[in-house]
Amino acid sequence: MRVDVVSIFPDYLSVLDLSLVGKARQRGLLDLRVHDLRDWTTDRHRTVDDTPFGGGAGMVMRPDVWGLAIDEVLDGAAGAHLIVPTPSGEVFTQRHAESLASADQLVFACGRYEGIDARVAEHYRDAGVTVHELSIGDYVLNGGEVASLVMIEAVARLIPGMVGNPDSLVEESHGAAGLLEYPVYTKPPSWADLEIPEVLLSGHHAKIERWRRDRALERTAQRRPDMIAALPVASLDKHDLALLAELGWVPDPGDDGKLTRA
Repeated sequence: MRVDVVSIFPDYLSVLDLSLVGKARQRGLLDLRVHDLRDWTTDRHRTVDDTPFGGGAGMVMRPDVWGLAIDEVLDGAAGAHLIVPTPSGEVFTQRHAESLASADQLVFACGRYEGIDARVAEHYRDAGVTVHELSIGDYVLNGGEVASLVMIEAVARLIPGMVGNPDSLVEESHGAAGLLEYPVYTKPPSWADLEIPEVLLSGHHAKIERWRRDRALERTAQRRPDMIAALPVASLDKHDLALLAELGWVPDPGDDGKLTRA
């Protein structure tokens, strides 16, 4: 996969040389390139922004500069996705990460100030480019770099060969099961007067699997009831349904496929 990031602060993205993403770059699994938007400016002050039409506070990033940058970075690539991090975008989820992980090229346009002129996203959609305006949460950052780092890591770790043990991707939070991950433990078995749950020391794989499933259901019901409400009843076994009933969740009589609070 090729990933391009365009920013007025390219050094901000230097952390992409670290950890698993950095190793993936070294191994050739990820062709990641960071660009300075100011390289596409045409005036001696290297201007990338101007005052907003209609008045108001702040500055807006110019579409002409962004157009030159994106045109060159895309370079006619088929199947490329343009990603514009913005607090007004659709909330980025694991489903987005899974979808983007199969793309040939991702281009991240990191806005600053009051954001990028809205015509940029409109123009590239009209040109046939798949454009995603995405937010990583209901808060505002100074720019799109942090959000891009989050999304790049979420996508990159799904590339085959990126994570050492691919099984670790199956049971983690927000995976295909639609649950948060169960609590995990390691040595020492006793710490700060707290003991490892006995079942995890039993060696009984079926009981361990059931314990983990139960804890995942409990944790999700407590912390993310919206995820429990989204679970298809058909994906749950009798034990799941009994536990969820104890937690106050039962099949919705008005919708056989969903759960509702009792």
